[in-house]
Amino acid sequence: MLVERALQVMNVEVVGDAYAIASNYLRRSGALPDDFVANDRLLGIIVRMFRRGEFNKLKLANLAIAKFEADEHA
Repeated sequence: MLVERALQVMNVEVVGDAYAIASNYLRRSGALPDDFVANDRLLGIIVRMFRRGEFNKLKLANLAIAKFEADEHA
């Protein structure tokens, strides 16, 4: 599914899949609470990387996990 926001088109499926992968991992590792509320910070990381040109959902998820965990320890 493509969603147009201003002049930018975003593939919601890629972002959603990357978020699902990353949030599942982070919940299992204990970095995110076990509730099913979307984490705005994690979603923001994924959306920013998507807008910069990364369209592979697995790579997006892995990069987002690394960034999220690095920011937690900083």
